[in-house]
Amino acid sequence: MDRISRSVDSDFTGLDRRGTPHGPFRRFLRDFIHFFSYHLILSRQSIRTTRAAGFRLRVRPTVFHPRFFLSSEYFAKFLDGLDLSGKSVADIGTGSGILALAAARAGAAEVLALDINPHAALSALENAQANGLGDRVSAACMNLLAALPVRPLFDVILSSPPKHAGEPRDLADRGWHAGPQYRDVAALFKQASERLKPDGCLYVMVSSDSDLDLFGRLIDEAGFRARLAYERSFYIESMILYELRAR
Repeated sequence: MDRISRSVDSDFTGLDRRGTPHGPFRRFLRDFIHFFSYHLILSRQSIRTTRAAGFRLRVRPTVFHPRFFLSSEYFAKFLDGLDLSGKSVADIGTGSGILALAAARAGAAEVLALDINPHAALSALENAQANGLGDRVSAACMNLLAALPVRPLFDVILSSPPKHAGEPRDLADRGWHAGPQYRDVAALFKQASERLKPDGCLYVMVSSDSDLDLFGRLIDEAGFRARLAYERSFYIESMILYELRAR
């Protein structure tokens, strides 16, 4: 059964929980789920149209599908409860653009949707226009924030990065695997800290299956303090959303 956890008010450095080593059965189950997710969803060759979080979305091949991978809808639901009026927002690893659209719906004045996958950047742009948000949502193909100037640019940065370590098979698999030791997202927190305005924040969603110890170290090294903002548990894992602010 799903469980929703309310925000926790106390501040702390790093994360509020440690990673848990997984036994053979847990690893087998994760590999089993990935096998079917990759072959049936991630590596599909056709454009799909779906509804998620109140948006009608076109999802191009190789792009993370928000109706099958529910973390995107959970994150979007959280954003619906925020007041982002007048804010500048970046959505890193935008996929279909669902979080960028949710940020615009919550009042953001400008949203930049970024993804290393060019099909995702195009999907985000198409979906912004199709949902009447094209005047506030733009998109670009980029590796994290690396191509942006190192100066405060955003009030809020959003990211739901790949939840698992391991070498991705191809472009489609980069939505699932972040490379050994989370290589492809390791620079996220440092880059975000350099581009947030004073009093800005980063919202990042991880999984209970992620290497929380590693994420905690990366967050601490980037100079953030973390606060649990939202948690949604279902079946075999929990999706955990942290609000990160400069110490």
